[in-house]
Amino acid sequence: MTSYPYLLFDADNTLFCFDEANVHAFRAVCDAFGLPFSQELFDRYEVINNATWERFDRGELTKDETVLERFRAFFAAEGIRGLDPAECNRVHLEDLGRATYLMPHAAEVIAKLREAHHIYLITNAVESVQRGRLGRSALAPYVEEAFISETAGAAKPSVEYFDYVFAHIDGITKENCLVIGDSLTSDIQGANNYGLPCCWYNPKRLLRPAALRVDYEIRDLRELYDIVK
Repeated sequence: MTSYPYLLFDADNTLFCFDEANVHAFRAVCDAFGLPFSQELFDRYEVINNATWERFDRGELTKDETVLERFRAFFAAEGIRGLDPAECNRVHLEDLGRATYLMPHAAEVIAKLREAHHIYLITNAVESVQRGRLGRSALAPYVEEAFISETAGAAKPSVEYFDYVFAHIDGITKENCLVIGDSLTSDIQGANNYGLPCCWYNPKRLLRPAALRVDYEIRDLRELYDIVK
């Protein structure tokens, strides 16, 4: 019998390499609308993008507002005029939906763990993006369901989001599941809020926060084998 038969994986930068996909999608926006792509320009966009999604995590913006506000704020900061944030967002999301870049060892680990575990995705990503790339990816045969905040009507780290997840998985309890994710503000905070065991995927070796409970910390997804066996 396994320690945690139900595994709740975050998607972005836990299983899917969102960082790589995000650069590719930003380049697609630049190509479509005549902006000169550079790493420096992307880095400035990413500061605003991350700050905008943090506002979403705090409940200050809806998802629809978030995906547009990141471009509005970026264009304002760069003094770029004449571009429609909605059109830029459309191009960005379409490109993301085609991206199936995975984190190191993700396909191997998910295939192995599925032999004895139930595998689910828990994600705040845009539904069309998440469904598109999951369906195209090597992970698709092993993931039983993806719980996406748009469908759930709530987002990580809220209790309401995890209420939705638990209502749709037969047999899951707060003791027999494990949340695995890279985000302290949505994955680990969400597990703390709901009283769930959690594993922080921390390949960048960030400092562990004192204010959050982290039951396990890993640098490599293959370390999960010993945790959930």
